[in-house]
Amino acid sequence: MDLSKSLESLSNHESFAHFVFTIHSLREESIAELYKADYENLHQVSGKILAYDQLLQLADYETLKRRFG
Repeated sequence: MDLSKSLESLSNHESFAHFVFTIHSLREESIAELYKADYENLHQVSGKILAYDQLLQLADYETLKRRFG
């Protein structure tokens, strides 16, 4: 089973949606943290945000939000 089929199958489960919503919350917390980050931590926090964004895109967050929101 390839990744897209796995994610399609998972997207039918509310528990997966809850997991993805948690990732979204972590992303939002990291964005808030970005505003307080000093120069030394800026790249680390930015990297976390990018990683969360990629996961949300893979999981098709917007569709899950419409379906299970």
